[in-house]
Amino acid sequence: MLKTFPKGGIHPPENKLTSSKSIKRLTVPKMVNVPIAQHIGIPAEIVVEVKDKVVIGQVIAKSGGFVSSNIHSPVAGTVTKLDKIIDSSGYKKQCIVIRTDVKDESNFEEKEYPLLQEITLSAKEILQRVNDFGIVGLGGATFPSHVKLNVKEGTKLDCLIINGVECEPYLTADHRLMLEKSAEIIVGIEILMKALHVEKAIVGIENNKKDAIDLFKKATKNNSKIQVAALQVKYPQGGEKQLVRALLNREVPKNGLPLDVGVVVHNVGTIFAIYEAVQYNKPLIERVVTVTGKKIENASNFWVKIGTPISDLIAEVGGLPEGTRKIVNGGPMMGKAIKNTDVPVTKGTSGILVIAEEEASRGEAKNCIRCGECVFVCPMGLEPHLLMNLSEKGLFERASNEDIMTCIECGSCSYVCPSDRPLLDYIRFGKNIVKKLQTSKN
Repeated sequence: MLKTFPKGGIHPPENKLTSSKSIKRLTVPKMVNVPIAQHIGIPAEIVVEVKDKVVIGQVIAKSGGFVSSNIHSPVAGTVTKLDKIIDSSGYKKQCIVIRTDVKDESNFEEKEYPLLQEITLSAKEILQRVNDFGIVGLGGATFPSHVKLNVKEGTKLDCLIINGVECEPYLTADHRLMLEKSAEIIVGIEILMKALHVEKAIVGIENNKKDAIDLFKKATKNNSKIQVAALQVKYPQGGEKQLVRALLNREVPKNGLPLDVGVVVHNVGTIFAIYEAVQYNKPLIERVVTVTGKKIENASNFWVKIGTPISDLIAEVGGLPEGTRKIVNGGPMMGKAIKNTDVPVTKGTSGILVIAEEEASRGEAKNCIRCGECVFVCPMGLEPHLLMNLSEKGLFERASNEDIMTCIECGSCSYVCPSDRPLLDYIRFGKNIVKKLQTSKN
């Protein structure tokens, strides 16, 4: 019996159209728009000016605090503007615009980094390197990675979990990275085990990625400290709390973190970024992005420079098909529709999904029929129908008391609702208001 989490969960169509497509390198963009807030926490502080020349990997915005992250230039070129542009949130955010120097050969070098297995840095040096090189969680949350590694003395920590689940439909960036960079990821795991002073790591991979499971089992067969666990295919298996419960049968407390039960969780993409930072001094200036959709001509996975306009990715796969209704940054369950294709790729961009009219159309919202489906599928044990009603009626204090902030925004409730009610939309709205109210009280 494959492991999984006990509460709720759904089985949307997987639509992993690009799982067999090797990662290709996207053409270097002529211009990059680099947002200074690509992580949870305080935005970075700009340290360059208009007309400044920058080189690849140069710090262009410094961490604004402990829960923050450095931003580095993905290209060699000239800063042309410090401007506010619309990002994937739909709001205008501060951004550094850099024009790529097409005469600078460093922009077009495809460096091949040989596997480097020897880990020479101390735990303290690893932590500093992760901090300096702007590594954040690449699974979607974009939590600054050095914060997770900065475990207070006396904290009981016994396990590192590597999230290779990628349960979101359509997305295959992590799957392909596991297949193409498995050896580097294994070294990355060992780097983090050294940094965290733990003797046990578990790589969790959903059972629809049997090739990745087999590859990692083969790579770790002589390493008793690293286990590989095949997980039942169920959404949202990749949620931190769900993954910890599935693999270790430990319940992360309400409003708590995996660290509260002795665990740190990192995504495989983050692990690879940490490997490159520690072993090769490479900052986080690019990532793997899946560009996909049922009507896309050449759907694939790409290495993409941070700040690349999404229009460049769309052009690379053959352009927007006729009848396109939505372009989603992320997957269909947790991703967000974007207003235009000028939006830049950020550290948190795992995929670009192009959805046709017939797939994107929502049914007209009808009255709740009290079927209880949303309650049954909620992996956090909440009552989504109640949380929506409270948010809709402005009863935010009660919504807070009903644990609205523990919602992980997986969208399972909206997916199964027979009345097509916009449950997640209202819950997200309610969470934003409750968060502001809580902040104002502190």
